[in-house]
Amino acid sequence: MAINYVCRHCRTFLGSINKNDATEMQLGLHSLTPAERRDIIAYDSEGEITVKVTCDYCKEAFENNPELCLLASPLQ
Repeated sequence: MAINYVCRHCRTFLGSINKNDATEMQLGLHSLTPAERRDIIAYDSEGEITVKVTCDYCKEAFENNPELCLLASPLQ
């Protein structure tokens, strides 16, 4: 089972964890609400997990240009 981290805005692949016994507590996913889980975590048919986060580039872009938050796909 792989856990892949992808930027939710620019879709850049950020990294992967290939650890079958990683728990949600170790990954920091245990504190998400059900709505946040649906928005952030995706499961595929092969058992892989994709976690959508914000990369440093996009974080900086949003901090410097808050108006980007108003666009549907601001950084693609």
